[in-house]
Amino acid sequence: MPRAAITAVGHYVPEDVYPNSYFESYLDTSDEWIRERTGIRERRFARNGATSDLIVPAARMCLEQRGITPADIDCIIVATVTPDYFFPSTAAVVQRKLGAVNAWGFDLSAACSGFIFALVTAAKLVESGAAKRLLLCGADKMSAITDFQDRSTAVLFGDAGGVVLLEPSEDEQVGVLDYVLYMNGEGGKYLYMPAGGSAKPPSLETVKNREHYVHQEGRTVFKEAVVRMAEVTLEIMQRNGLRAEDIAWLVPHQANLRIITATAERMGLSMEKVMVNIDRYGNTTAATIPLCLSEWYAAGRLDYGDRLILVSFGAGYTWGAVYVRWSLPKPKD
Repeated sequence: MPRAAITAVGHYVPEDVYPNSYFESYLDTSDEWIRERTGIRERRFARNGATSDLIVPAARMCLEQRGITPADIDCIIVATVTPDYFFPSTAAVVQRKLGAVNAWGFDLSAACSGFIFALVTAAKLVESGAAKRLLLCGADKMSAITDFQDRSTAVLFGDAGGVVLLEPSEDEQVGVLDYVLYMNGEGGKYLYMPAGGSAKPPSLETVKNREHYVHQEGRTVFKEAVVRMAEVTLEIMQRNGLRAEDIAWLVPHQANLRIITATAERMGLSMEKVMVNIDRYGNTTAATIPLCLSEWYAAGRLDYGDRLILVSFGAGYTWGAVYVRWSLPKPKD
């Protein structure tokens, strides 16, 4: 059975930059407070458009890098918690906007773990032969569901899209090699959006009560994330006989710099081997990991055979890690 390998990457972030001083102007917060507790200096918000509009330019970048057309794609998966609509799926919207006329697809919702869960799903489709060229998209327009009057969450999020192309590879040295995924629904009450679904449909009351925004009990989620991300990273390393010196890059979900640092320390890994861009983009939910991969590859910091551990923790609770060996040589200048 061929392995699923990443054969191209792309990303897109909105042009509008919102530094911490933006929040200082109207909330009881400060640049120092935000940086010390989260590691975030600035983030991007999309003034117009929807999640699909974050995906399409990233997808075009990815396809151009691979030298193929949208018609060559046969499946599209979108990991997101901010779909354009409940239905049709954002995957269908992306298919139309790209002109990927031969693709089927669907959305997957696992919050900040969305890209990790979708990567495993996509890899299995490719390995089984159900898809040959699969466009895997992680994107969120978090500004659409962020309460900008809530200082505990307003400063955390940003908007972005990241895309990877998965194809079958006969090269046994590269591809998606292993994964560990978990979920604990008992954690759902600590990070969620109270209204908008069938359990609590939209109404004048839910809008008035600001129930269509992210609700988070930050300290509880933080403590759980620190433990779970470290545990699952160590588990996948032990399963595959990996030591810290074997890892080229840890690619963590970018929720909080302190969580990222704690995970690296538990692995015995220097921060020089950890992908970090939370300072520039904030938490872009399902986009954080593919955004890192695309930026690092474009900068020539990823090479063929590099061992990567991708790890995330999100609402649900959901968490997991994926072991990947990079299949692309450094881009030519």
